[in-house]
Amino acid sequence: MNVVITGAGKGIGRAVALRLAARGSSLVLVDLDEAALAEAAGSAAAAGAEIATVLGSVADADTASRAAAAAEAFGGATGLSHNAGIQRYGNVLDTSPALWDEVIAVNLTAGYVMAHALMPQLVANKGSLVFMASVQGLATQENVAAYTTAKHGLIGLAKSIAVDFAAKGVRSNAVAPGSVMTPMLQQAVASSPDPDTTWAEIRAMHPMGRPAEASEIAEVVAFLLSDAASFLTGEVIRVDGGLLARIGGSPQTVERT
Repeated sequence: MNVVITGAGKGIGRAVALRLAARGSSLVLVDLDEAALAEAAGSAAAAGAEIATVLGSVADADTASRAAAAAEAFGGATGLSHNAGIQRYGNVLDTSPALWDEVIAVNLTAGYVMAHALMPQLVANKGSLVFMASVQGLATQENVAAYTTAKHGLIGLAKSIAVDFAAKGVRSNAVAPGSVMTPMLQQAVASSPDPDTTWAEIRAMHPMGRPAEASEIAEVVAFLLSDAASFLTGEVIRVDGGLLARIGGSPQTVERT
């Protein structure tokens, strides 16, 4: 496989890169963090992958064009794993227009930008796209108006591509994780008033009693990009430890007679 991976420097994107590297894939790694990108590229190369790197914002059309050119040098992209994202907080009253635009650009528009640049190659190779959404693309917490809007929109983009390009042999799906042990989550918890309580709440949210590891999400992405998922398109795969399966506010234990 020749796969373009955004957000490849850290978290889920890095885990996807390492998982696909173990399969001997050729990878184009895209990230805005130069040091993290270099470290991920080194680790993926050591695992056996042929690597190209693209430094830049995924919301920038020039970044997408350079990623497409790098993929073309490998014979054209057969897959896109779009993971880049940012988390910002606020409701529609206290979210500034500038903050709204930033979150929508990185978390939603970038998905279109990357798909637009790579689609000719994906059509030629009958490829697959996997967009990293969130359970907050299916429901929402408080005070994440821009983030949850973007993730809902990203799911719509994945489904739209699935319908529009199925006849050309292209598949498109979204993955909706719950909490995942990534630098973004760790930074958010660390900035909370009581990190210990926040970690306890995160564990309690998930019936499995813990957040996911990034490698667990990467396994699902790798499957969706592979031929093993050849009849799977237009889907949202929840990988949330049962988070959305439980009715909110349910007691932890119920005695029955």
